[in-house]
Amino acid sequence: MNQETFHGRWEEIKGVLKQKWGKLTDDNLMEIEGNYERIYGILEQHYGYAKNKAQEDFNEIVKKFKGESL
Repeated sequence: MNQETFHGRWEEIKGVLKQKWGKLTDDNLMEIEGNYERIYGILEQHYGYAKNKAQEDFNEIVKKFKGESL
């Protein structure tokens, strides 16, 4: 999913992120908006994920929206 498509589907993706990772705050989601790379650092910070684990889990969510990974 390219950056433009990601931004266009952000509201849908945001809801799924909040369901999966309840520790994400609205401020975190505002920080991520428009910059999907930022989610990895936030997941590392809140959940102790390694970057590759954060990427894998996040890409699984995004695949449901477009059928492709970031």
